[in-house]
Amino acid sequence: MNSKRYFIEISYNGTTLHGWQIQPNALTVQECLDKALSIYFRQEVVSLGCGRTDAGVHAIQFYAHFNVENIEEGIVIKAPAGINALLPYAIAVKQIFAVSDDAHARFDATSRAYQYHIHFEKDPFKLDRSWLYKGNLDLFDMNKAAAVLLDFTDFSCFSKSNTQTFTNNCKIKLAYFEMEKDGSLIFHIKADRFLRNMVRAIVGTLILVGKGELGVIDVQKIVGSKNRSKAGQSVPACGLYLVKVEYPYV
Repeated sequence: MNSKRYFIEISYNGTTLHGWQIQPNALTVQECLDKALSIYFRQEVVSLGCGRTDAGVHAIQFYAHFNVENIEEGIVIKAPAGINALLPYAIAVKQIFAVSDDAHARFDATSRAYQYHIHFEKDPFKLDRSWLYKGNLDLFDMNKAAAVLLDFTDFSCFSKSNTQTFTNNCKIKLAYFEMEKDGSLIFHIKADRFLRNMVRAIVGTLILVGKGELGVIDVQKIVGSKNRSKAGQSVPACGLYLVKVEYPYV
């Protein structure tokens, strides 16, 4: 059989979805995508994503790879419009392109970037797309503490318990808060890889710095402890976006 591998770039609003990965009794992005691909190409198609996102988390850019057999490359590349017609409105295909047979959406990614959105006044247009925080935060102190993260590699203190990861080491390349014109905040973070729940736990810890309950030295001690119970609580999923995934050949 003539099998060819492709990358598919998608975006999705995760509000009504239970994350990326297929799971029983819950609608996920992967389930919807695989069903649409299988119907469109008239063969069983199983995709593999660049990572996991939890229920309620959004993605501006997400890649997956899949194989199809005995279909001309030009037909597959021109398929996004037809596949979009088969997907829920919360999921959109941006493009499909051919890659080498050994290309891997998860293992070949060299970096991933996330944003976490926080707003401070009730806004119906930010419902389920940003976290409404009721209180004041010190942006300067939070950015000082965020900069500390670049000095560490082991982020066990921000990892969800009982995960089957080989290592908790990550190389964070940037981490900072930015204030928008309307006073809302966006936390930007980029790394070679992320642990499960890592970004939301980092933001939750930095929020404690913004409230004055922790200082920069405390954050250093928390990361050094490698103990999840020392860090802050995870912030809600609604404000988290996967915004960019990079590959050496894309």
